[in-house]
Amino acid sequence: MHKVWAVIRREFVERVRTRAFILSTLLFPLFMGAMVVLPGYLMSRSTGTRTIAFVDATSDDLGLRMVTALQAARIGKGEAARPRYAVTHLRAPNRSMAVRDSLLPMTGKSRRVEGGLDGILVVTDSTVTGGKAAYYGVNVASFDDMRDLEQTIRPMVIAQRLQGLGVDFAEVMKSVQGIDLRTMKVADGKLTNESGAATFILAYAMGFLLYFSLLIFGNQVMNSIVEEKNNRIVEVLASSLTPFQMMLGKVVGVGSVALLQIGIWAGTATFLTTNQAKIMSMLGAGGSGGLPMALPSMKLELLIVFLLFFSLGFLLFAAAYAAVGAMANTVQDAGQMQMPVMMFVLAGFFSVFALIRDPNGTAAQVLSYVPMMTPFVIPMRYSISPLPMTELLGSIAVTIVGMLAIVWLAARIYRVGILSYGKKATLRDMVRWIRTA
Repeated sequence: MHKVWAVIRREFVERVRTRAFILSTLLFPLFMGAMVVLPGYLMSRSTGTRTIAFVDATSDDLGLRMVTALQAARIGKGEAARPRYAVTHLRAPNRSMAVRDSLLPMTGKSRRVEGGLDGILVVTDSTVTGGKAAYYGVNVASFDDMRDLEQTIRPMVIAQRLQGLGVDFAEVMKSVQGIDLRTMKVADGKLTNESGAATFILAYAMGFLLYFSLLIFGNQVMNSIVEEKNNRIVEVLASSLTPFQMMLGKVVGVGSVALLQIGIWAGTATFLTTNQAKIMSMLGAGGSGGLPMALPSMKLELLIVFLLFFSLGFLLFAAAYAAVGAMANTVQDAGQMQMPVMMFVLAGFFSVFALIRDPNGTAAQVLSYVPMMTPFVIPMRYSISPLPMTELLGSIAVTIVGMLAIVWLAARIYRVGILSYGKKATLRDMVRWIRTA
């Protein structure tokens, strides 16, 4: 066993000392920080009070009520809230287009000259009868701004129509008000603070993290095997190690490097998302305009189950990628041969969506004992309801046995494959190698 540890240590130490590992470990958190902080920071700086000229060509008080609603609109909440619109109300019952034309030269100059405007909103009696209003501005491509403007004035138009029919708008809104169906999770006969949405997000996030990690790091194990075959380093190692020891050491060694990097990235992402409001406040953004990314809470036992099956699942698929590397002579060949492994990864990931409706059904219970599916299925099931210890231990055993079985098969292919350097192996060749090795 000490020989396997020697291979693990060699693979781990050599890779964590490389520039690629150090740079990627440092740069990805910086990129993550920029993705979390910059959008909210830029939005808080760019989303200021809009200066609007409201050209009122209505024959009643509709325009005045719209102006009142626009002036009441706010950006942000609490003490940090500020007006969304600075509105100049211009009555023009019979000359709305002439007033609009006179204001066009000042449009787009709100930040450069006094009296400048961001836009002109024209409302007439046809706004009620035909649902037509017009906004003229330099930047009309901002869907958020246009949506906010439309949602602010729409209730006034609806209320005016209902008033013409003799219907009270407030009573209508009460009648069509929906219900807020709260979903609360019950665990061990007790209520929890977890909602259905939080449970789904948690189950999805756990499956996606394993899928994403394999997508990025699976090739590293595969390419490591191919590179050693091409460099003929394996001929030196083969004199003191069995193929099984070499394969197991490389799978665990390279996999440990990937798990370390994933842990650093995940820790950074968790810190940034949970402290986003504080970071935004430090940058002077006041916590407004940010991206709301509160993470669902995860109990300690679920965290342990997830980390255990994530690690075992990663090593299991790393062994599968190592088997692909043992079959191939070049990186290009390995890239073409990895599709079956990717199909299993995708099947496991999408099984989360299919099984979450009935996590304790027959299909979920059966797939919990299929090695390639277990790392995805068990954390999802456990996030919904705790599983018996016997089922957890059985799933762990199945995953470990599956990983060792794949390593054993890869080692037998590897043992003969290193002697067939330069020859492209067929499926029949690999079956023969497994039998004769």
